[in-house]
Amino acid sequence: MRPLVIGHRGAPGYLPEHTRASYELAIAHGVDAVEPDVVPSRDGVLVVRHENEISTTTDVADRPEFAHLRRTRSFAGVELTGWFTEDFTWEQLSTLRCRERLPHLRPGSAAHDDEQPMLRLTDLLDLLDAAGRDIRLVLEVKHAAYFATIGLDPASLVSDAIRSAGWWGDAERLVVESFEPTVLAELRAAGLPATFVQLVEAEGAPVDLLLARGAAAPTYREMISPSGLERLADEVEGISLDKAIVLGDAGARLVADAHARGLLVYAWTARPENRFLESRFRRGEDPARFGDYAAEWTRMRDAGIDGVFVDHPDLGAAAFGRP
Repeated sequence: MRPLVIGHRGAPGYLPEHTRASYELAIAHGVDAVEPDVVPSRDGVLVVRHENEISTTTDVADRPEFAHLRRTRSFAGVELTGWFTEDFTWEQLSTLRCRERLPHLRPGSAAHDDEQPMLRLTDLLDLLDAAGRDIRLVLEVKHAAYFATIGLDPASLVSDAIRSAGWWGDAERLVVESFEPTVLAELRAAGLPATFVQLVEAEGAPVDLLLARGAAAPTYREMISPSGLERLADEVEGISLDKAIVLGDAGARLVADAHARGLLVYAWTARPENRFLESRFRRGEDPARFGDYAAEWTRMRDAGIDGVFVDHPDLGAAAFGRP
């Protein structure tokens, strides 16, 4: 079977991530699922953003009426300065416009900066319902432990949004993933009908991934050990692996070991630019140039994964859709 092709934040290889246009393009390119990240506003509305810090993915830095909301916060011992969703109401956030997160690599997408507003999770669910075919949602819950400490309970907010959009009970279409196992356990205990997936980053992950998974999340080695896989099989239905793990010498064996324990295995993220490819698959020195992504993606597919996150859904559908 071919893996599920999952539009990672929509189709961000072509249009600014997490926008309506980006998700609509992913759907048009034939994805099986889309993957939004969600973070809350001050008034408890789940908004679709890669991070709660939004200075580079929106026009907020150019909006003088929000200058007073610039803050410095500490996450996992690392200080970040910018604008954070939890300091804004949804009404305020809805006035912002989205921007390409990687303009130096994706100038074509950056040409569409400031065209699209932010989305709420419920907006995206409505968009999927109107798509004319069943498209799965792979929902990533970000920074759950942090938000819980400031009175914004992600588990309750996710449950409420899923219920209000009429998706409660549609377990076949809903996957929930996080780097933090606690929020997955809370959502399961709340009875949310979904497939639960534990995100796993490669050893030596960069700071942004360490921030994303939270200080209390299990380490890479803890999760991929035999005892770790056994424990995960009791807690979740699947794991979602950094592609560096899948491409490693032991990648196919790990996928097989996870399958033997009844776990689904997803991989993230298939991107064609040299900047994101392993060195053996790069072509030339330009980080924005497409390398031999087909060879890298074939190796991922041949490892036996069940789903793959892609930034260019048309290329992903072609590469991973073949038998």
